[in-house]
Amino acid sequence: MAPDRQQSLIDSRVVSRLMAQPLYARRDMEGTVSGLHKSPHRGSSVEFAEYRQYVHGDDLRRLDWRVLARTDRYYLKEFEAETNLRAYFALDLSGSMRFGSGEANKLAYAQKMLATLAWLVIRQGDAAGLLAIGSDTVLDLPPRRNPAHLQLLLESLENLKSGGQTGLPSGLHELADRIRRRALVIVFSDCFCDVESLMASLRHLSYQRHDVVMFHLLDPQELQFNFNRPLRFIDLEGQASQVAEPSVIRDEYLRRINQFLETLQKGCREFGIDYRRVQLTDKYETVLADFLIERSRMVANIR
Repeated sequence: MAPDRQQSLIDSRVVSRLMAQPLYARRDMEGTVSGLHKSPHRGSSVEFAEYRQYVHGDDLRRLDWRVLARTDRYYLKEFEAETNLRAYFALDLSGSMRFGSGEANKLAYAQKMLATLAWLVIRQGDAAGLLAIGSDTVLDLPPRRNPAHLQLLLESLENLKSGGQTGLPSGLHELADRIRRRALVIVFSDCFCDVESLMASLRHLSYQRHDVVMFHLLDPQELQFNFNRPLRFIDLEGQASQVAEPSVIRDEYLRRINQFLETLQKGCREFGIDYRRVQLTDKYETVLADFLIERSRMVANIR
């Protein structure tokens, strides 16, 4: 059962359906306790990795005596060290995350996704942290793996508000500079910022060998532009506004939004970033289930 607080963010029925499927990292992780995820270091778990030749000083208990009897050569067994995962959840708090043409805006949708994943991560014995980024870093909770930390994370998440311009690229650069161990970094954003700056920050994380996931949240109206009368369009991250006739600008708007999406998706694919476009009309439980199942299959194929 989910913790007492957070009824608005955690749906116990959703987490009960999702909890059977662990969240795996695609890349080797470096943790401090035993866990579900492969480590780049060799260890003594039950999963055999490879043989290597004996070197003076090695532990003779790891010597393979059967190989010695068969080949008269000294070989040691090495195993994959399973380790725990550190998940950093980065949430965009820019003003455009307030937009939503339906029941929920982008921030509310992201909060539910993030809360559910954080609950699942800590429940499986891994660590979850929260980085909330507005024009600068608003909140920075380092990853922890205990229930009290989950309570703090969810309470903090519930109280976050969006507004102002985005500082997402600089916030992600700072995170990449600060994280010393390989981690899973999951970003929730509408990505309405300079694409080159955003891609540079995502590449920075990828170059540091972090497993990076981008949940790109968009309202259907931002993709379809189905407005049918003159409207005043307001910049949610600034002071500008503009009255326009949608039928006049629709073709150009759609051309530019599709170009933006293609650039972002192509850039993520090029640098191994797990890009996932989400519309607010999608059920967040289905989005998360697909994400978890696909990761499980991917890791199974790698192993």
